Parts: sequence; structure tokens; C-alpha cells
Amino acid sequence: MNMVTKKPDVLVSVFDVKLHYAVGGTFAAMRGKSTVVKAVDGVSFDIRRGESVGLLGESGCGKTSMGRLLLKLEEKTGGTIHFDGEEIGAVRGRGLKKFRSKAQLIFQNPFDAINPRFTIRQTLAEPLENADIPKREREARIITALELVKLPEPVQFLDRYPHHLSGGQLQRVVMARALILQPEFVVADEPVSMLDVSVRAGVLNVFRDVRDRLGLTAIYISHDLALVRYVCERTIVMYLGRIMEDGPTEDIVREPLHPYTKALVAAVPVPNPDQSHEPLPIGRGAPDPRNPPSGCVFRDRCPAAHARCAAEVPHPKPVGTRTVACHLY
Repeated sequence: MNMVTKKPDVLVSVFDVKLHYAVGGTFAAMRGKSTVVKAVDGVSFDIRRGESVGLLGESGCGKTSMGRLLLKLEEKTGGTIHFDGEEIGAVRGRGLKKFRSKAQLIFQNPFDAINPRFTIRQTLAEPLENADIPKREREARIITALELVKLPEPVQFLDRYPHHLSGGQLQRVVMARALILQPEFVVADEPVSMLDVSVRAGVLNVFRDVRDRLGLTAIYISHDLALVRYVCERTIVMYLGRIMEDGPTEDIVREPLHPYTKALVAAVPVPNPDQSHEPLPIGRGAPDPRNPPSGCVFRDRCPAAHARCAAEVPHPKPVGTRTVACHLY
């Protein structure tokens, strides 16, 4: 792996990363439509060791694609991603196996994330086997992982199959599988979106507790600002593959700067039936990702857009505790 000068407090460093998909084929090109979707387009940020960062944005903003790039589940189109000072793009063979043990994914849908023909024991033993952990150590590691995610009396679950467990129990198993190799870095892709509201708080509390106890560096992907606020100290707001705003979560919630962030904050439901929302301060409907607007990709929905927004791409610039990609600053 290619090395760069290590920043002791930085675990993950992303610079000018792009992920472009070819879509539509020949017929789309003949009709004058773009055949490329820029799922991630020139994104840069660092994640400090032990930091919990939220990737926030509506569907199609590129947050899940960014998460997959960080775990090398997608091959980037351009830019660099360094993990602990080493570029992961060219990692292969044993190097990739080592990286996989350090960086893990907590899946969104626990019902699809586990082989229905495996018992819970087999599910949790598989990553240990792939990592060449001796057989004599596996049972103890499995029990410890299930205890870590607060699954009560874990021994009684070992020989059960996924359909014997509730959604909340199954998501804890998915979390245990991600943690069983004792990773340094975890990407959680909307891990409670498929669960009943009544069990979400319990799973989120487990996530926070495990993160703090193990000192994990974590990315939490979500479209829900309230959940991101609960579990993340820092938030990165994305829109059509680009970063709009990046900074401390509380600062972003209390005083959003980018017009898109302001709309996300305004869209958070208020638990008061007598208090109605004003209409959101943005235009309806995201543009076709194959043909995003020139200049600022948010400009055709932005109430503050002006001529410069169409002619020039805004680059992130420091504004107080944050960086903001907007010509208003």
C-alpha cells in the first residue's frame, strides 16, 4: 500500500474521491442523456481516531456510496482514501484480509444481512474462520460479542436460526458480527431504519455504548437528523455526491449555514400537534443525477441562488467551526 505522512490523530483520510457509474448505455447517449451518474464527486474529509461522524442527506445524495468506498466495497473512480496512513485502493490478498478485520459494516436490513440457513453460532463463527482464529477460541469470542451488544442469555440463541429472532435481536447479532473481529473502524448504514420504532432506542443505545467502550471510530449513515444528533459528535451533509456542510453536530442543528442544511433541520418533525411546519425553504424534487445543474448542484432548489451559483462550483471553505460549500460565505 502507498504510504503518506501519517497524522497521528487521523484514522481515515479522504481526498478528492469520486465514484462514477455508467448507466443507460447506447440508447441514453443517442437521446442526448448523460450516461454517467456521479454518485460521489470530489469529496474530501478526515476522520479522527475515536470520532463518531454522521453522513447525512436525502436519498440519492451519495452517503451510502461513500460508506461503501470507505470499506473498499466499491472501487473508486478517482482520488485517494488512506486508512491509518495507507492507501486502500491497491490493497489485495493478505493486505485486504487484514484491512477487512479492521474495518467493518453494520448492515441496514438485518433480515437480509444474515444467511437464513445458518444458526447464530455459524453466522458469528464465519468471520472468525475467515480471519484464521483458532477453533478453541471461537466459542468464547462469540459469547463475548453477544454480551457486548446486550443480547440477554446469549447461549440460548446460539443454535437458533434467524427467523427465531425478533428484528431487534437480529440487529444485535448483525452488530456482534461486525464487532467480533475487534475492528478499529465501523460504518453503520442506517442500522435502525428497518426496525419498529419501539426497539430503535435500545439498538441505538447499544451502538453508542459499544462505540464508547471500545473507542471505535464510526461513520453513521442516515437521512434522519434526529438520530444523527443522538449518536454523532460531527456531521457531514451531502447532496448529489458533494459535501455541502461539515462540522460539529450541535452547531449544525442549532445554526445551520448552508441552505440545504437549513431545509433538513426545518424538516425535522416537532412533537407538538398544535405546531405546524412552514413550507420547506427549497424547491421540490431533486434533479436527475445524470444531468445535475451546472455550478452548484443545489442551485435550482436554493432560495438564495444567484448568477455565480450557475457559473462556479462552490468549494468548501472554513466558516467558524465548520466548512461550508456555498457562495454565500
